[in-house]
Amino acid sequence: MPTVLRRGPYRLFFYAGDRDEPRHIHIERDDKVAKFWIDPVRYHSSGGFSPEELIRIEKLILKHKQTLLEAWDAYFNG
Repeated sequence: MPTVLRRGPYRLFFYAGDRDEPRHIHIERDDKVAKFWIDPVRYHSSGGFSPEELIRIEKLILKHKQTLLEAWDAYFNG
């Protein structure tokens, strides 16, 4: 599970087996998890995050979108 980014309480990562799906990122905080597609950024699923926190996470992903895309491409296509 390569960690791509840590910001505040969030760890953004992907699984090595995610190769066959569109580019996306998993977000974890404590026992909560979410999944967002990266391009375009859109919510996919969540386990435990409130709607307000999902909005904050989406903004975080938008802010770091280029870094996330580059990390995905480097890992899966590099």
